[in-house]
Amino acid sequence: MSEYYERRLPHWHPEGADVFVTWRLQDSFPSEQAVLIGPTAGEAFAAMDRELNKAATGPRWLEDERIAGVVAKTLHYGTQQLHLYDLHAWVIMVNHLHILIHPHAELARITKSIKNYSARKANELLHRTGPFWRNESYDHWVRNEAEFYRIVRYIEDNPAAAGLVSTPEDWRFSSASAGQEAYDTYA
Repeated sequence: MSEYYERRLPHWHPEGADVFVTWRLQDSFPSEQAVLIGPTAGEAFAAMDRELNKAATGPRWLEDERIAGVVAKTLHYGTQQLHLYDLHAWVIMVNHLHILIHPHAELARITKSIKNYSARKANELLHRTGPFWRNESYDHWVRNEAEFYRIVRYIEDNPAAAGLVSTPEDWRFSSASAGQEAYDTYA
């Protein structure tokens, strides 16, 4: 059974399809209107992601290894313990994250589970209250194998493309990293 709903963006998830999902920290992007313009949805997304990678405004809580560790551990808990999805690729940037998953539950349930738990733990570590993640997310269902591998490369190359590291393997909080077990260090 396909799932379809709308918030600001439409969300359509055909049954059995892998899904590329991106969400960002609350208040991490100053002007969506100026950036989300492009001839295609994919080009508009890429423009938005380039702006997020600049991280020129807003919170950068995910650059704190304690916070990134909590989010990474939450992602892995969702797949290994809760069995909500298969996690194919992931990266935690300084103000947003990308995941490529094969859902075993409704995507709304998956994102709510990840966001709620990680937000509560992150806010505790930061000694703050209030929204941590932006409510809306961007998602795209994968249509074929070539697109699947293009998305994996996009996700894993994101830190290098943003100029944060020389190679994708150097970014600690990513499926490309040899040190994926780093998330086990954090509560």
